[in-house]
Amino acid sequence: MTKKMGFWAVTSLVAGSQIGTGIFLLPASMAAFGGVGLTSWLITATGAMLLAFVFAGLSAHIPKTGGPHTFIETAFGRTFGFFSAWTYWVISWLSTPMVVISVVSYLSPLFGDLSPITNFILEVLCLFFITGLNLMGVRSAGRIEFVFTVLKLLPLVLVPAAGLYYFNYEHFVPFNPTNESTVSVLNAAALLTLWGFIGVESATTPADSVENPRKTIPRAIITGTLLVAVVYIVSSIVIMGVVPPESLAQSKAPFADAAAIIFGGNWYLVISLAASIVCLGTLNAWVLTSGQIALGASSDGHLPKFFSTTNSRGAPKWALLISALGMVPVLLVTLNKDLISQVNFIIDVSVTAFLFVYVLSVLSYIKLFWNSHVSKAIGIGALTFCGWALYSSGLMMVGLAGLITLTGLPIYLWKKRSQLVEAT
Repeated sequence: MTKKMGFWAVTSLVAGSQIGTGIFLLPASMAAFGGVGLTSWLITATGAMLLAFVFAGLSAHIPKTGGPHTFIETAFGRTFGFFSAWTYWVISWLSTPMVVISVVSYLSPLFGDLSPITNFILEVLCLFFITGLNLMGVRSAGRIEFVFTVLKLLPLVLVPAAGLYYFNYEHFVPFNPTNESTVSVLNAAALLTLWGFIGVESATTPADSVENPRKTIPRAIITGTLLVAVVYIVSSIVIMGVVPPESLAQSKAPFADAAAIIFGGNWYLVISLAASIVCLGTLNAWVLTSGQIALGASSDGHLPKFFSTTNSRGAPKWALLISALGMVPVLLVTLNKDLISQVNFIIDVSVTAFLFVYVLSVLSYIKLFWNSHVSKAIGIGALTFCGWALYSSGLMMVGLAGLITLTGLPIYLWKKRSQLVEAT
């Protein structure tokens, strides 16, 4: 009996990495942008599909555990491979706390406003519960992710379908409710909506644990991302059309608030619980991904050997535990901040850092497949999209994301020195 992930498990990983905090918290963040925010969803969905084709093409030719850094190293060498692996790993656990925050946030309609310390305890318990599930092995984690994906159908299908009856077009008037130009608002909204598609590349990270990865991973990336794009656009339109903008902008649980308007009674509590479970599925997908990134980077000699140590179930135990421990301080420092503000800040820094990795991945794709006219068009389109997203992020966010990359410099120099000592 195979212990590897099949097509549906990998597709669930792709969808689960993307559908979660984006769909359940972003409507509140996007409320201030009005109709311009919906335009941003359409643009980023198109860009995400271009990236999906890029990663599908790369994984078909280089099906290796670790994700983007394996493609970048093939195209540009070990130095680029190391810094892309380091950036991708650090940002995978630096941004994951936002998912943990979302899990607990969606429980607020059930338990009311909890103290910061209680929130922190619940967040840590969720984090290590999911880490424990991943220590059971990648196939078990993949199966669990499929279950989480199925559970997502309740809020993601029921609320938007029923919400059409309560849709109010006046919520989108004026099209641009801000005092900024439409282009400026579109740029600001882009980083938020792009966050919803972060994870498009997640299926490339556990390649060695996937059945027939050259075929399974590309199909799963494209299928999963297309599904995500449809869900995001439809759900965002309906939620923004049901919940008044002024209420939506202050919401901690937009889907639950929409359910309260649509169904009345206590149905919003059911939706709130379902949304929390969905975010838990996203957390599972990202914890799995983070462990596989470190495993692949260690196997390639970029991280210390103990990161590739596996338990009896084949799970990278130290990679998973260290990643989880790295998330705890991030959860701690965000205790006293306004939810929407902390979500937006983490999103902006994370997306910008992910864009560094995406740009190098696209350049790798262009270099490796330049002779193909179709690949050339996809690569140039994806690169243009990533360039626009980086421009939209602004110099401050680019600088902060660059600092994340530079934190790997001491380890890089230590590894180089060790190699020189061994050579002599």
